[in-house]
Amino acid sequence: MSPNDRHPLTLRDVSEAAGVSEMTVSRVLRNKRDVSEGTRARVLEAARRLGYVPNRIAGALASQRVNLVAVIIPSMSNMVFPEVLTGISQVLDETGLQPVVGLTGYRPEKEERVLYEMLSWRPAGVIIAGLEHSEASRAMLAASGIPVVEIMDVDGTPVDSVVGISHRRAGRKMAQAIIRAGYRRIGFMGTKMPLDHRARKRFEGFTEALAKAGVEVADQEFYSGGSALAKGREMTAGMLARTPDLDFLYYSNDMIGAGGLLYLLEQGADIPGSIGLAGFNGVDLLEGLPRKLATMDACRLEIGRKAAGIIANHAAHPEAPREPVHIALEPRLSLGDTLRTP
Repeated sequence: MSPNDRHPLTLRDVSEAAGVSEMTVSRVLRNKRDVSEGTRARVLEAARRLGYVPNRIAGALASQRVNLVAVIIPSMSNMVFPEVLTGISQVLDETGLQPVVGLTGYRPEKEERVLYEMLSWRPAGVIIAGLEHSEASRAMLAASGIPVVEIMDVDGTPVDSVVGISHRRAGRKMAQAIIRAGYRRIGFMGTKMPLDHRARKRFEGFTEALAKAGVEVADQEFYSGGSALAKGREMTAGMLARTPDLDFLYYSNDMIGAGGLLYLLEQGADIPGSIGLAGFNGVDLLEGLPRKLATMDACRLEIGRKAAGIIANHAAHPEAPREPVHIALEPRLSLGDTLRTP
């Protein structure tokens, strides 16, 4: 189904797929008890497979839409997403649309629940972080009949529109800068990859570019939990105790990178002469550090603004043909004070 052909699924679609009446489907979805378990299971399986979400405003509004934009992100504690939300709000403030935020905690099953609840209110559009979703989430997005914009990442196949950066390219660019500066004994510290797909892609691009230069990651460590300064200090101390001849440390985000930088300054390390460091995200909060950390700006504000612009444009021209919009932004590398100039 192309974006131009999309229409919201109805009870009839589910009833035909399950081989039961629309009334039976309605009773199952309203959790009525007078339906056999076999029929209930068949209806729920059909609804899940199709991506059907009940319409909670059916009959209440002639437009069958509310002026809300569902914004679904993993976390508010990760310093990346508040800036994305700022960009979204800046654009939507000029319209009659209001963002409503749902948090997934990087868990696919929670993303399904949040998406189901938000779509049941028939928002004007969805802005959702990432391209990796469960089959059920992708089905709900594809069947929603509304504009969907996946953000932060362009390395994959979007459901509809997408705005982001190539994280594989970002990883490659950082590795190339490190190699050009003459570093060869490199350690990596980052989040556990199965849940953080964007960090995984950066790591893949990073190691791919190193391999082309005949260099391997000499040590690596992965952690779960928040991107904290304390975690960066702890991991940096541990890694250098294990592998003391490292001459560069690459962190999957600026916060743990800042922790590593503060630890090394306390130790009197020669930065960036004997050892260099780099993070990712270009977090403004870290501007006050004793040294400016090398990093890469992930275009967060611009991502939020462009994603909201796609939704706002569709809302302003609901009858216009709708084609997917793909916007790949270019992350900007900053050498700071922690990466030698070649």
